[in-house]
Amino acid sequence: MNAELFNPFTIAQQQVDHASEKLELDEATRELLRWPMKEIKATLPVKMDDGSTKIFHAFRIQYNTARGPAKGGVRWHPLETMDTVRALAAWMTWKTSVVDLPLGGGKGGVVCNPKELSVTEKERLARAYVRALARSLGVTKDVPAPDVYTTPQIMAWMMDEYETIIGENHPGVITGKPLALGGSKGRGDATARGGVYVTREAAAVAGINLQGATMAVQGFGNAGQHGALLGEEILKLKLVAASDSKGGVYNPNGISAEALVDYKIKNGVVQGFPGTDEITNEELLALPVTVLFPVALENVIRADNAENLKCRICCELANGPTTPEADRILDDKGIFVLPDFLANAGGVTVSYFEQVQNAYNLYWELQEVHWRLDKRMTQAFASVYEMSQRNKIHLREAAHLVAIARVAEACKLRGWV
Repeated sequence: MNAELFNPFTIAQQQVDHASEKLELDEATRELLRWPMKEIKATLPVKMDDGSTKIFHAFRIQYNTARGPAKGGVRWHPLETMDTVRALAAWMTWKTSVVDLPLGGGKGGVVCNPKELSVTEKERLARAYVRALARSLGVTKDVPAPDVYTTPQIMAWMMDEYETIIGENHPGVITGKPLALGGSKGRGDATARGGVYVTREAAAVAGINLQGATMAVQGFGNAGQHGALLGEEILKLKLVAASDSKGGVYNPNGISAEALVDYKIKNGVVQGFPGTDEITNEELLALPVTVLFPVALENVIRADNAENLKCRICCELANGPTTPEADRILDDKGIFVLPDFLANAGGVTVSYFEQVQNAYNLYWELQEVHWRLDKRMTQAFASVYEMSQRNKIHLREAAHLVAIARVAEACKLRGWV
């Protein structure tokens, strides 16, 4: 496998290059959009519970702020790299743009294994991260949020550290907070809910009846669990397979999403769920289901396995699950791919709602959050679908054209290029 080919930032740049060509952007605009506008690397010394000090390496990328302050999660992962964070910051820029939020894109990361850290060590790491970045954060600069292995509690510590440094209440500096500290109702399932809404819209334009149709979920973490539950509740889909990093389960007659979520929470894995057969992640991707939800990590659908996919709709709740080569294969097969930065934009949309509620100190009921999210996602899908039909291109390309055109216009209006 060519490492350069699967470098997520190389893929992100290829996507910008392709869209820039289609949009006939000038050379300066193209080059500006290919690179982060600001990169921060920090070395964090953190006291451990045994009295020793451990050194952690951290990043924050502010990719483009032409449309508003940077917005994006903070990932804690032992294999975190600068290029992964760069790519995710780029995708956040296009994600906020495609759903027409007044925000730019950012992303953060800390190289660590949170499973090896105690609660108090996690708190000290969270506060160290904010201390290192405080001058670059703020509601008018950059607003972090939870991501891989970070939680509302970690966001609460980060917000508290920021407020301690600046000496005033500023809940909007961090989103994904607990409700008691200014979090928004509806944030927990927002990523999956947004994906379910655009799946509904895709099925409508494609003439696919979802009632009683099948779904498979690859990656049964928070978003995957909500995807299964909401797929059942809203779309009336039947779950037949689900997997996590340890493997998967399959029952062609159906699996209760609620029962499987309870089992996963209790046991930490989906394997062994009563009434199911074991299945690998690769086998799950190849199942003949109506809707496939890839909700794991990057590059799981590649040129070497894309031909095996048999789903009708592929709703990418993960970031970057499909490589450009695989994209072309899926398009040739007639699979309706809902690209990641459209399909999983529900999370950042409700994070934006959280910022708005923090700013006004006025909080919405759950039904209003759901209604506003549905409206945003439906409008975003309509813009992207219209672009795809007008230019006879697949949805990922159309989504990039819509998003990158908006960012390019903002850069030009500011006089940056």
